[in-house]
Amino acid sequence: MISRFLLISILLVSASGCGKKGPLLYPDMLVPAPVSALTVSQSGASVKIAFDLPGKDLAGRPLRDLAGVTVFKRVESSPQQPDCPACTDDFRLFRKIHLDLPETARIYGNKMVLLDGDTRSNTAYSYYVVPFARDATVGASSAPVRVRVTLPPLPPVLQVLPAPTEIKLEFVAPAPEEGRLVGYNVYRSARSEPMPYLPLNGAPLADTVYVDSGLERKVTYRYAVRAVVRMPWGGIAESGASNEAEGALTEDQ
Repeated sequence: MISRFLLISILLVSASGCGKKGPLLYPDMLVPAPVSALTVSQSGASVKIAFDLPGKDLAGRPLRDLAGVTVFKRVESSPQQPDCPACTDDFRLFRKIHLDLPETARIYGNKMVLLDGDTRSNTAYSYYVVPFARDATVGASSAPVRVRVTLPPLPPVLQVLPAPTEIKLEFVAPAPEEGRLVGYNVYRSARSEPMPYLPLNGAPLADTVYVDSGLERKVTYRYAVRAVVRMPWGGIAESGASNEAEGALTEDQ
């Protein structure tokens, strides 16, 4: 006869195995979710492609094995009328980027930015992005995004005025030949570093003076400015970069 203590133990073990189970996850839900906030815009004669890397898989679980992204590109047949937005057969591989060796892209926090310099004026292009995992599993594709490239607006002229606690930038740009001037983007790097793809300012500056503060002493900074223009067809275009100007905090008087 089974003792009363043994019977209770068996019942407790059986009950512990009957807890609520999570939802069934299909393999196609375990791949990286698509990139988000994909934007493409003209920057000088190039196209700037920017997006946020996925942090979850399609099931909503944290993504820990993201390895990189593949970017696809299509040259549109007409700059005015987009080709089939849902068709991807005519896209071609533009770039495959590994996160541990992003030689052709820059990563800022969770945002990746890259440039496409293989463009022609008066031509439109579309891009979409697909993430992949370390085991080569292909993630979900983003929707294609389109940009129209034209002759870039003329670049500004920049001068830098250092002071003991800040560096002031003054700049001016010719009126755009087409479109409406929206403002200016300011770019900064240390002398020994490459110029970033993202500007210091989050939104285009309306003023032609910018004061840069919170800088380190004995560091020489490089600056460049680009005009931002709203083109007649609605897109945003950055001008080419201004002259680069250097400055460092001066000694207190």
